[in-house]
Amino acid sequence: MPKAFFIDTSRCTACRGCQVACKEWHEHRAVPTLQRGTHQNPPDFTPFNYKIVRFNEHKIDGKIKWLFFPDQCRHCTSPPCKDAADAYVPGAIVQDEATGAVLYTDKTKQLTIDQAQEVRDVCPYAIPVRDETTGALSKCDWCIDRQRAGMKPACVKTCCTGSMNIGERADMLALAHKTLAKVKEKHPQAQLLDEDYLGVIYLITEPRNLYYEYAERPVRPAPGPMTRQAFLAMLTRPVTSMRG
Repeated sequence: MPKAFFIDTSRCTACRGCQVACKEWHEHRAVPTLQRGTHQNPPDFTPFNYKIVRFNEHKIDGKIKWLFFPDQCRHCTSPPCKDAADAYVPGAIVQDEATGAVLYTDKTKQLTIDQAQEVRDVCPYAIPVRDETTGALSKCDWCIDRQRAGMKPACVKTCCTGSMNIGERADMLALAHKTLAKVKEKHPQAQLLDEDYLGVIYLITEPRNLYYEYAERPVRPAPGPMTRQAFLAMLTRPVTSMRG
């Protein structure tokens, strides 16, 4: 039975333990960065950073508030990136039957630059990154090796606040809705993001537009010309899940 990952951002303190644990488990090298006036570091995903805690600062109810978002691949139940890759290199992206994890294989190196960009374009969350040296596409692999060995993903294992949880999909959905009801008592605008068709379910406490741009799939195109990514993201959004 597919797994699901529930991330309760109301418990996240942005310690970035999950970010470090992910990097250490995958033995990724350090990536030089620059101070850009934020604690978010690195600024975005790289072939050596599968998880990033995003920082957003807002004035809410007259007080300055940090909103933290531990970003990663959502492991879509019907991954558009896999569909796009299959059109060019079947098997470049696969989905694990036991967990539902969406996995990028070495065959992604066979994708041309344009084909790899198309795979990225269909991702509503702008997750995949291409290694310019090897040509491989990469992202969070949900610690599939650990899961197959009966262990929790590194980020879940290291989270000390209970923000991150993994288990059977039905159990995680039940936990997400139970937690949401409780969180709403203090944060009336709390909501779950795209829970109907993702393997990774987020609970946020404030309106989604206050978080990272790709926190949730776009509901409708913004005024003006529509970007290729926005168009493809709209195509991959299930009609039954659209919200006005």
